[in-house]
Amino acid sequence: MKLFLTIQREALKRPLIAQVVLETGVLINVERAHIDSNEGWVLIDIPEKDMEQISNRLTELGVEVKKLENAILHDEHECVECGACLSICPQEVFSFDSDFHLVIREERCILCGRCVPACPHQALSIRQ
Repeated sequence: MKLFLTIQREALKRPLIAQVVLETGVLINVERAHIDSNEGWVLIDIPEKDMEQISNRLTELGVEVKKLENAILHDEHECVECGACLSICPQEVFSFDSDFHLVIREERCILCGRCVPACPHQALSIRQ
C-alpha cells in the first residue's frame, strides 16, 4: 500500500521514517521523494496490514499522510491505446490485455509523471 507523505519545514530536520521503522519494526520502502529546505514529500510503500499503525505514528510526528489511490487519471474517451505510456514507464504500470486494451496497475506507480507528456492525446494525468 502506498502512502503520500507531506512534511513541513519544522519536521524536516528529524529522521522521521527511520524513527517509525525503529519504533514499529515495519519496513518502509521509500519509492520517491522530493525534499528541499522548506518542505518535502515522500512516496512510501508499506504492507497493507500496517497502514493504520504507520499512518497514525507519522501523523503524531507532524506528517500529513494520504493513502495513494487513483493516482493515475485515465481519460478513456481520449485514450487511443497507442502504447506510448508502455514504452516510457519505468515501473511497468501499463500493459495490454489479450484484446490489446490498456491495463493500468496503479499499485506500481511511483508518480514519476513520464507517462503524462508521452501520451499524444493527453489521456493521462497524475494526481498528487
